Amino acid sequence: QVQLVESGGGLVQTGGSLRLSCAASGSIFSINAMGWYRRAPGKQRELVAAIGSGGSTNYADSVKGRFTISRDNAKNTVYLQMNSLKPEDTAVYYCNAQGVATITSIQDYWGQGTQVTVSS
Repeated sequence: QVQLVESGGGLVQTGGSLRLSCAASGSIFSINAMGWYRRAPGKQRELVAAIGSGGSTNYADSVKGRFTISRDNAKNTVYLQMNSLKPEDTAVYYCNAQGVATITSIQDYWGQGTQVTVSS
């Protein structure tokens, strides 16, 4: 059974920083892309950043230059370093892993979500 466990959310003031982590556990052979999505109150879930197995990255325009995504393939872990945080970054952040290969299947998984709140 594959699980994604997120950590690192919390409350921070405007201009502050947080680092989110997401570790995939289970009998995993490989993971294709990993990423972070967020859902703010009253809004749809949106892609924040994604990283491929080879390290290629993709960011939402709203976070470019402030957020950095990285991954440790040996640990099946993805990170999101968030700097210069703004109140509009307040949301529940979800980890996503695509193409998770185990002995029985290849499928996508989601984490349970972690709250990030930026106070003004």
